[in-house]
Amino acid sequence: MDIRYAISLVLNAHLPFVEGSVRKDDANTGGAGSVAEGWFFEALSETYLPLLEVFDRLEGDHIPFRLGMSFSPLLCQMMSDAALLKKYIAYTDRQIEFGRRELERTTDRPEIYKLAKLYFDRAVDRRILFTERYGGNLLRVFDRYRRKGKIEILAAPATHAFLPLLCPYPESLQAQIEAAVPYYRHHFGRQPQGFWLPELGWVGGLEFCLRSYNFSYTIVDSHGFVFGKPAPSRGTFHPVKTPAGLFVLARDFYAAAALGRMAGEGPYRDNNRDVGYELAPADIGPFLAEAGERRQTGFKYWRTAFRGQAVYESETAQAAAAAHARSFLEAQYGRLADAAKHMREVPLSLCACEADSLGRFWYEGPQFLEALFRLGAGYREIQFITPAEYLFKQDLSALEVSTPDFSSAGFNGYAETWLDSSNDWMYRYMVRSLDRMVELAERFPDDTGLKERSLNQAAREILLVQSSDWPKMLYRQDSTEYARGQIESALHNFTTIYEALGSNYISTEWLTNAERRHNVFPHINYRIFRRKR
Repeated sequence: MDIRYAISLVLNAHLPFVEGSVRKDDANTGGAGSVAEGWFFEALSETYLPLLEVFDRLEGDHIPFRLGMSFSPLLCQMMSDAALLKKYIAYTDRQIEFGRRELERTTDRPEIYKLAKLYFDRAVDRRILFTERYGGNLLRVFDRYRRKGKIEILAAPATHAFLPLLCPYPESLQAQIEAAVPYYRHHFGRQPQGFWLPELGWVGGLEFCLRSYNFSYTIVDSHGFVFGKPAPSRGTFHPVKTPAGLFVLARDFYAAAALGRMAGEGPYRDNNRDVGYELAPADIGPFLAEAGERRQTGFKYWRTAFRGQAVYESETAQAAAAAHARSFLEAQYGRLADAAKHMREVPLSLCACEADSLGRFWYEGPQFLEALFRLGAGYREIQFITPAEYLFKQDLSALEVSTPDFSSAGFNGYAETWLDSSNDWMYRYMVRSLDRMVELAERFPDDTGLKERSLNQAAREILLVQSSDWPKMLYRQDSTEYARGQIESALHNFTTIYEALGSNYISTEWLTNAERRHNVFPHINYRIFRRKR
């Protein structure tokens, strides 16, 4: 390689499933929509559209940039769901209407008025950007940057399942992968080389499954990597190869920790304070849901460092993001330079994080990322690189052979987040339903018509139950009613189908409603749950 140090940024793009039938008519009636839809709308507005704007500016200024992005199939489906995208446009229109009200309300408060004008202008620009420049199809734009070699797309399981808990059930692992792969071929023209492990959840045995589906590499957390057997001699700065032939890279713990620390240290916007929860109901009409329930408006006027005692200053925050980008790059340069003294190979720092941590949860994150690439262009010895590009430049035959240890990026580094007293109740029902799904796939191998529709819906319900989002929400005591409702709804739907197939009768009206509500993977084939012979 013609560089001395390599940095790879990998963003995981994923959101929990948004139920299809929730407030179906909001796009037409102007209703405030559901909380779950709000997550999706905020992610588009504050993460994915700003990221594409960063890419556009960097490309326009001929600034080199490379990064990896993992798109979950659930997010791919939501980003291509015409009804949901129509609701997003209606949501943006509500922001514009609300912005006009805020400009009138804050006329006598210059600092707040300035921010209200900023948010109003951005909402107007965002609507034009989404509908006209990008044609409402963000995945196509991301794919354009993929084809240009600017970003690398990584695959992920169908419903972002925490795979270590599914390893004892091979039919479930194969279903998670086989339901996912068609999405990448459809949206990105090919199956990715890399596979993103949700929550970086790894356990021995996964390598055989991933290699059987022709994935070349994956990423694990630092402690799982360095505690591998045998322990890698170069630490996390160089990949290893498992006995099954799967290449494994390590997340750089210190880089990821620095990123998280910076997001909370600067004079940045307080994303937890939205005027939708502070103003009188009469002032937030467009964002007042049924029964007076409030919604996020996107108009946030306070900065974090002062806990509401100071008004957010956009220019100050932008300068802080640029300063943090410089600090981050210098820290990585120093660590890579130290590592290079003990290696013949080019050391790699792989910083993997959630895409929303650079946008939805850190408003200035896209500005940080843009500043980072602009500063990096001035370092001759450092190159931003995608994981596959870095692997391609290695002597793969010389990689150390090691099997990482059980690990995750969750609290305390193992499975506590997804299996503790707050969520363990769900697994007995999930496992029993999974056994029944395999039984159905074996019992009805060639069915068509209404029975095939029923079996396909049963497969959707099982995959939805396995989403890592639900136990994580229960563990964090965050949106617990929504999470529990999704688990119970999917399990109830599956049990109804199972019993109906046993009695040889199912209501077409009920099935149609279930397909509309849990409308994931429209082309799924339930036979993905059959045992491999």
